[in-house]
Amino acid sequence: MFLDILLVITSLLLVLLVLLHRAKGGGLSSLFGGGVQSSLSGSTVVEKNLDRITIFTGLVWVIAILGIGLEIKFG
Repeated sequence: MFLDILLVITSLLLVLLVLLHRAKGGGLSSLFGGGVQSSLSGSTVVEKNLDRITIFTGLVWVIAILGIGLEIKFG
């Protein structure tokens, strides 16, 4: 039950985090505070932190899927 809830939360969070990433044409991150984004365009700290959070969330998502798979197979 815990892994199911964790999977749903991390899935929604991954969708949100991927949409926040800035692509060539902008992205949803430019909609949420475009003025802040332009002042931070020289700094990559925000993008690095967003990348780290996305990777960590992705790893938790994969672990939850593997855990559910093992639970189905052996439980």
